[in-house]
Amino acid sequence: MKTLMLGNEAVARGLFESGCKIVSSYPGTPSTEITEYASKYDQIYCEWAPNEKVAAEVAIGASISGARSFCAMKHVGLNVAADPIFTASYTGVNAGMIVAVADDPGMHSSQNEQDSRHYAIAAKLPMVEPADSKECKDYIEKAYQLSEQFDTPVLYRLCTRVSHSQSLVEPKDRIEPELKEYKKDIAKYVMMPAMAKRKHPIVEKRQSDLAMLAETTDLNKVIMGDTKIGIITAGISYQYAREVFGDKASYLKLGLIYPLPVNLIKDFAAKVDKLYVIEELDDIIETHCKKIGVSVTGKEIFPAIGEFSQKLIAEKMNLPAKEYVTLEENIPMRPPVMCAGCPHRGMFYVLSKLKLTVFGDIGCYTLGAQAPLAAIDTTICMGASVSGIHGFNKARPDSAKKSVCVIGDSTFMHSGVTGLINIAYNQGHSTVIILDNSITGMTGHQQNPTTGYTIKGDPTSAVDLEALCHAVGIKRVRVVNPHDLAAAEQAVREEIAVDEPSVIIARRPCALLKYVKHNPPLKVYSDKCKSCKACLKVGCPAISFKDGKSVIDPTQCVGCSLCKQMCKFDAISE
Repeated sequence: MKTLMLGNEAVARGLFESGCKIVSSYPGTPSTEITEYASKYDQIYCEWAPNEKVAAEVAIGASISGARSFCAMKHVGLNVAADPIFTASYTGVNAGMIVAVADDPGMHSSQNEQDSRHYAIAAKLPMVEPADSKECKDYIEKAYQLSEQFDTPVLYRLCTRVSHSQSLVEPKDRIEPELKEYKKDIAKYVMMPAMAKRKHPIVEKRQSDLAMLAETTDLNKVIMGDTKIGIITAGISYQYAREVFGDKASYLKLGLIYPLPVNLIKDFAAKVDKLYVIEELDDIIETHCKKIGVSVTGKEIFPAIGEFSQKLIAEKMNLPAKEYVTLEENIPMRPPVMCAGCPHRGMFYVLSKLKLTVFGDIGCYTLGAQAPLAAIDTTICMGASVSGIHGFNKARPDSAKKSVCVIGDSTFMHSGVTGLINIAYNQGHSTVIILDNSITGMTGHQQNPTTGYTIKGDPTSAVDLEALCHAVGIKRVRVVNPHDLAAAEQAVREEIAVDEPSVIIARRPCALLKYVKHNPPLKVYSDKCKSCKACLKVGCPAISFKDGKSVIDPTQCVGCSLCKQMCKFDAISE
């Protein structure tokens, strides 16, 4: 029986049906739900790894053992995992291994807009890309078959729209492949230079064989319609093009997007009058076509920036766009903000008040860069706040008493601890603030090594952040409640003043966690309110200004008391 599934849910279903045994991932939008859905199948061992590099290495190890394995990440996570994946291209696999990477055209939740197809080219790995939920499921088994047939990891490219859109999927039973025999093979798995040199020609031969497969595989489909227009496309771009042109165009829909076919493209080009390439982000397919002597139109009219849509394609092709239901009135923009009761808000208010230079990191606390707090100076990548503040302070020694960095508990586990080791080892004087909200909040509440629970909610060991910081060489480590503004300010003032590195752990659970009990909502007593707007400086979405007075929305307020601490006139209370 067919059922509607998210693309990510369908990938997880494909893992189940294909006999995948081991899944290790780090959460990253838009890929997170794959592992969450996979964890619901008892036949699949699933885990959250501290970072993507570890996840990829777990998957590699499982594959070598003889079990089908999988890891998932977002596009920037592939940067972190690149080191083992590039070498796994040389070692090959034992059982099938898939690395799913979800790109984010339009940067809905990302700090850059990279095209992961470049990694397939650079690592010389086959890459498969589904266009809907059905293909998300079905292509998993095809990817495992490719992996095992050609002795290679397979990159599995998704994007936000495919991951988070629903379409019909027909579930099937699970196949249970036997655990492949593991044999010690130094020449295959030990990539010291002498072995690696012998493997490179094998990789090149594999590329040649895969290119031949690209000509005939059913992953690549020719769909003939009107021959006046031909379109070469892949993934979600196929759906957009299909909706715009329907049968008024012919399509070469690519599912194996690296290596790309040659003869298949030339044959298709010969059947149409005018040939277009429609692809989001970079001109990978277009460049290939021009390289093999096929004339196409692509980035001359289609942008290399941002997410495509049916409307955009129609406009670029000078076609009338379909009418869409629109609202008569413009809705005001609602930029993302930290939630009411967010434990990060108090610390950011303190940092803003003290006018410190703040190196930020990746997480929901990145929203601290927005007004009215405007408390963050930089955001680069996972862990960069800790390493970056060290470099900043080494270059400007006097800045150590006027600067800090902030990083979340999950991000600290991901790649912040190595930066802290660097500070201690190289005698830095930086102050590191770990914003410990007891969860991986940015991607929707996933467990991490500090929470004490696995992906399935089973109790496990929890990293002791205080002990860890001491263990790497930091002598000054203190814990504060970020909702206590006076205590938070005192801690920051004291730690930036000392001539040695220090760590402040701002510890309070995320307000959205189910087990967190909130205080009664607060209210503003208008007769005491002096309209000074001091309460608005913390940027809480539960507080507004109406008819010359502050107002608290009781449906949002969780009684964190930050606004109460801001008010000098006792106008805010229960």
